[in-house]
Amino acid sequence: MDSKSQILVAEDNDFVRMQIVRFLNDAGYDTHEAKDGGEAIDIVKAHNPDLAIVDVRMEPLNGFDFIRSVRGMDIQIPVILVTGDNSPDLLEKSSEWGVGAILIKPVEKDRLISAVGRSLQMAQRRAR
Repeated sequence: MDSKSQILVAEDNDFVRMQIVRFLNDAGYDTHEAKDGGEAIDIVKAHNPDLAIVDVRMEPLNGFDFIRSVRGMDIQIPVILVTGDNSPDLLEKSSEWGVGAILIKPVEKDRLISAVGRSLQMAQRRAR
């Protein structure tokens, strides 16, 4: 694992976002924060992070809007979704968009760090 990987955290709930960022920083990752999908897209364009952790339900641009936008710009950033919803539709839609993992809120530190590590390793293998 590259401990200096840059990770974007897009979450409209300040407490949840700060908690995820703290978990990632404690694990040695650099982070960028966004309060919605639009801010997240701007950060991807400006900083080209290695991974995005994105809340499914945000306004005005939600997690899937974010994925559609970056894929439309031919940016293949790995995405982990964070949600309070575990419906089968969400799982199917996530699979269609190539989401690396779905984490259910409240996000557990160990699951987060494990999912981040796996997603970064998969992205590095694809890049070779």
